[in-house]
Amino acid sequence: MSIAVTGATGQLGRLVVEDLLRRGVAAPDIIATGRSTDRLAELAERGVQVRQADFTDATGLTEAFKGARKVLLVSTTTVGERFDNHTRAIDAAARAGAELIAYTSTLNAHTASMILADAHARTERYLRDSGVPGVVLRNGWYLENYTSQIPLYLRSGVVPGSAGAGRVSAASRRDYAEAAATVLTTEGHAGSVYELGGDTAFSLAELATALSAATGQEVVYGDLPAERFRAALLDAGLPAELAEVLADSDLGLKRGELFTDSSGLSRLIGRPTTTLTDALTGALGS
Repeated sequence: MSIAVTGATGQLGRLVVEDLLRRGVAAPDIIATGRSTDRLAELAERGVQVRQADFTDATGLTEAFKGARKVLLVSTTTVGERFDNHTRAIDAAARAGAELIAYTSTLNAHTASMILADAHARTERYLRDSGVPGVVLRNGWYLENYTSQIPLYLRSGVVPGSAGAGRVSAASRRDYAEAAATVLTTEGHAGSVYELGGDTAFSLAELATALSAATGQEVVYGDLPAERFRAALLDAGLPAELAEVLADSDLGLKRGELFTDSSGLSRLIGRPTTTLTDALTGALGS
């Protein structure tokens, strides 16, 4: 049984490959794909099949997925190109004979109005109509979205955002990777849609409070109108499209679109999800 993982050069995809190996999947039965295969050299040395996959190249994608019984389609990053990339990958997996496609979507994709949700919802529908059995992993926000910003928060003393009192069900990339690996290595998931998020949601004000407690430095949440938050992101050097998406996502957070009371993630991984406190402690200790 071969399993293909797209985006293995990225953080989530690489963690999935590592978890498959940890679970005892034989290295030759894993196909790690990415645009730059030189970044997968270490996996190749460990016996993992490494194949080049460019989401703009339909023929190349079919070759990359050849022999894979299951394919994990990790959503691509460029928002404006995402849906077309995904449809090419789904079609390629179907041509290659895949028996299951697992797709990493976003939390509440069927109801959310965030910019990010549109391409995910369209991809889910395309997968459903593709004729290949599918499973949808609606991943919530990453804890790393916040822990990666700790130096900025500490310098300014402020966690900026436009989320109001909205609560986010964030979990670690490793949590989501383990969930994907579970789906890829066990049966009975075809046709399922999993809403995946952390066991304990938090507001950005609670994030600031937790960071203050972890560091002994006062940090507060600064709630901004979305346009001011977007401008602040641009001033920090973010590309315009990313700044727009992040500001819009905070509005989605405020509306409850990044919250779930499902315990689907902890059930799939067989343990509690990573807590905010543990994520902060780990980031501060690294």
